[in-house]
This record gives sequence, structure tokens and C-alpha cells, in this order.
Amino acid sequence: MLQQAIIQQVIDVQKQKIQRQGTGLQRELLPDLPNLQSHALIISGIRRCGKSTLLKQFLNRNEQNALHLNFEDPRLFNFELTDFQLLDNIIADSKHTVLFFDELQIIDGWELYVRQKLDEGFRVIITGSNASLLSRELGTKLTGRHITKELFPFSYKEFLSFKSLEADVRSLQKYLDMGGFPEYLKTNNEDILTTLFYDILNRDIVVRHGIRDVSMLKRLVVYLISNVGNLVTANKLQQPLGFRTTNTILEYLSFLEDTYLVNFMPKFSYSLKAQSVNPRKVYVIDSGIIKIASTTFTDNFGHLLENLIYWELRRNGKELFYFNENGAECDFVVTKNEKVEQLIQVCYELTPENREREQRGLREAMDFFKADNGLIITYKQKDAYMQNGKQIDIFPAYEFLGKKKIFF
Repeated sequence: MLQQAIIQQVIDVQKQKIQRQGTGLQRELLPDLPNLQSHALIISGIRRCGKSTLLKQFLNRNEQNALHLNFEDPRLFNFELTDFQLLDNIIADSKHTVLFFDELQIIDGWELYVRQKLDEGFRVIITGSNASLLSRELGTKLTGRHITKELFPFSYKEFLSFKSLEADVRSLQKYLDMGGFPEYLKTNNEDILTTLFYDILNRDIVVRHGIRDVSMLKRLVVYLISNVGNLVTANKLQQPLGFRTTNTILEYLSFLEDTYLVNFMPKFSYSLKAQSVNPRKVYVIDSGIIKIASTTFTDNFGHLLENLIYWELRRNGKELFYFNENGAECDFVVTKNEKVEQLIQVCYELTPENREREQRGLREAMDFFKADNGLIITYKQKDAYMQNGKQIDIFPAYEFLGKKKIFF
């Protein structure tokens, strides 16, 4: 059990730290954050993507002063369920009506405490870096009492604003090289990305899940990062990476996805079983992470570009699949509420050698879904044409990513 004075000390120190921070670049997600008293606002996302800064912007916008507590502070390592009573005493003395808790999900029973504070009339805001932990507890104890939003590193549009750049090939290349983690963009110090990478592996996976064979985990994640945009299965990973069982691989893949470091996109199928057994495409949260962790020495700009498009679509809350039928593949089947909204093929450059292959994959998908239009995103080419009554638009990525609305 902690002492109340220790908790108060942590709150005071963290308050001073937040006050020293600027409000930073206004995030695109800010207008979508609801200011509700009846529901907890949950913001999840990878470490260091700007969740605390976003919440400061949110509180300033709504003229609210919150009591803030980050539960990952080393002085709170022994925080237990009974210590919430001490926190209640501090909250009562502070007169705050808004509570901002960071990484609260590492405390057992946290969801019960949040429900209690909601019932008492407090506004509760929670940020966390583990998607699974948040969703599991939210689903069981806070059903109907929470609204969840996801925050990612800077989008291309945010990158342009932060760096005062225009949407063109040069700025797109910079974004491909640097990615969107705010602190790295401020300093250009790659050690920041390296430290972040190992923090995610060690704190969010090794320590949290009691991983013993850390070298195997590192071998797996480096392989995934080096194969962005490629298809992966546990069976095909087992032998080359030296795993004894596929169960361990599946566990590790789940842990990695929970941290937002990687995502796995399934093949489109009307059968959930077919979705689960087919290979999945791997995407990495940020191109800066790819740069510091990948062992692929040849630049695969096509897959880097595809990775960029994947995360832009995720930011827009879309459900994503790849299409592969009759030997033809289309990179993205973009859906929402089980309705196909757009079909997208990504290709660094359309050439006489690859043009038919890239267009055939898109055409097959358009025929399969009975779609009248499709989109090919390239590095810098732009064109449009009709074929058999169907329109295919070719857009440079900087123009697609720079749009206020990316769907036609």
C-alpha cells in the first residue's frame, strides 16, 4: 500500500511537467473528441504518438482543468486497488471534476474505479498504449459507458503543417524517410526512435507478458519490419526463425499488434474462417521505425508507399482487406459497416512491365465487387481512363494523402 503523500507528490510533479509542455500542433483528431460527462473518453495509441498533448489541447478547448496521473511513474509501481481510496481523498481535496489518467489499465480493477467515478459525476479521460487491455476491460465492465478513439503518429497533412511544407514529391519523400513521431521530427535524433522501439518491446511485451526468450521476440519483430507489405503466416515463420511451435508465434504476433507497432490485414472473404486461415499482410506503424529496425538494405519504395496508405486508411476508421482471386491481387478493399467503399491499388511507378499486372488486379476486384471505379496510387504519376464502362483514376500519393477528404 502506498502513502497518500507519495501519490500527491507524483501528481504535483506530473502537473508541472505538463504545464511546461506546449500545446503543440493541433491534431486532426481533436474535433472528433466528445466532451461528455456520462461516458469515459478512451484514447489509445502507440507510445510517444502525442496522446498527452492531444488531451491538453482537448482540455484547453473546453476550458477544463483536470487532475492528471500517469500510472507508469516508478513511484506508483506498487499501486493496488485499495490505493484508489487514497486517490479519492486527493481528488476530493483538489475539487477537480475532470480526471485524466494515463496508462491506468496496468492497475488491476481499474475499470471498476472508472465506473465509480462516472457514477459520481466526474468526467474521466483515459489514455493507453495497449489496444487489447483497454478493449477487453472496456467490453466487460464499461459497456455503453465509454467512447474510444485511436491516435497515430502524425499523418502526412499533420507532417506538412508541422514542417511548414507543401504537398509535393519532395515533402512526400521526407515523410517516407522520417515518419510522424513528433519528438523525432523536432530533434531529428534517431536515438529517440531506437529508444521508443526498445521501450515497446521491453515494457509493453517482455515485462507485461513475462517473455523469457527475448531474442526470439526481437528476431520476429525485426523480420516483420523488414517485410512490410508482405504476406505472413505463423507456419511459414516457424522454421526460418527457429520457433518450436506456431502457438508461440501467434502469441507474439498478438502482443505486437496490441502495442500498435504492427498491424495485420486479412484477405477479403465472406467466410470468417477463410479470413482466419489465409496469410495476412503486415504493416508497421511508422516509416521512421522501419528505417531504424529493418534489415532490408535495398529500398522497397513500393511497400513503403503501401504502408503509408494503409495507416492513412486506418486513421479514417476503415476496415481493410486485401483482394486475391484468380491470381490477381488488389492491395486494399476499403469497407465500412461491411460495405465496400473503395478499391485501391498502390504502385510506386506504373511502367510498361508492370502496368497490366497492377491494372488487372484492380479490374478483377472491381468486377468481383461490381464497382464502377477504382484507384491506383503512385509516387508521382497522375492519369485517368475508362475501360469497359469503368473508371480508373491514378493519383500521386502526395495528392491523395493531402486531400481533406480522401474518398470520392
